[in-house]
Amino acid sequence: MWNGSIFMGCNPGSGSGSRGWSFDPEGWFGGGRRGRGGPFRGGRMFEQGDLKYVILQLLEEKPRHGYEIIKALEDRFGGMYSPSAGTVYPTLTLLEDMGYARVNVEEGGKKTYSITDEGRAYLSQNKSAVDDIFERMSEFAATFVSDGMMDVNRAIKDVAQATYRGAPRIFRDKEAVAKIRESLTRAAREIDEIVRASADRAQPKTP
Repeated sequence: MWNGSIFMGCNPGSGSGSRGWSFDPEGWFGGGRRGRGGPFRGGRMFEQGDLKYVILQLLEEKPRHGYEIIKALEDRFGGMYSPSAGTVYPTLTLLEDMGYARVNVEEGGKKTYSITDEGRAYLSQNKSAVDDIFERMSEFAATFVSDGMMDVNRAIKDVAQATYRGAPRIFRDKEAVAKIRESLTRAAREIDEIVRASADRAQPKTP
């Protein structure tokens, strides 16, 4: 998953001998484990400024604590993504400074955020942008739980398992490492070509 280790879900432990590596299926897209960040735009799920619309829309539905906003976004993305607290709370502070949200400090210091009339007006003025963002969120969730994407996720896991099987022993063999790198580079190039060709076919034809 996006917040997994550098080995994308592999853990030292069981595997090929006592020094082998094993893979945690919960760390992959199909495992249902939550991720931080996202696979697009360098790890950002939202374009700059998008998150304030999303949070305002959630507050328009009902007042929420910060962690409830994070959980609501996890749910909207089918559990495949959630923003970090370091992204959500500064956005809440921004919305409060802009006059679009207010905060109520409960007993024990817990903060509940709610939308203001100015915030509702701001949402209404930007309805098309808000609708577009939530449509993209729905498409993302639907795509990553589709049968086709789950097949791709399983194939990626198979590649990672094959790559790290026997590590770290195999990575002392320079010839083997060079062949693995060459194979992965070739696969990445071929996949990129497939993706680009698919994107070209999806482009509307100009008369």
